[in-house]
Amino acid sequence: MDYELILIGDKVLVEPDNDKSKTEGGLYLPQGIKEKDKVQYGTIVKIGPGYPIVDPSLINSDPWDKTYKNQYFPLQSMVGDKCVFLKEQAFEVYYNKKKYFVIPHAAILMVIRSSTNIAGVSLT
Repeated sequence: MDYELILIGDKVLVEPDNDKSKTEGGLYLPQGIKEKDKVQYGTIVKIGPGYPIVDPSLINSDPWDKTYKNQYFPLQSMVGDKCVFLKEQAFEVYYNKKKYFVIPHAAILMVIRSSTNIAGVSLT
């Protein structure tokens, strides 16, 4: 049975970059050193639909009314972007035996995007 991973709202699924457990000189770092880092690096694998937008005209309508379609303000990040995020706001999850982090979009400090990331079309 296959399952689809669906992120809610402004959540972002990030695959962490390889752990830097060794220094450039070849020394192994103790676990406590890595845990003290405040930021983490990774690649965005999947993003949620974005921030929900409330239609003011529907505030007094019944909650079970199905005529309203959910609308979202899209996130700035894209699948395939490299990112730097706050580690303390990340939730570690395992999916298909791989380690990921689920983070709120606001925890992303910086995005590094390839010029060919948008649908494989070069922006330059």
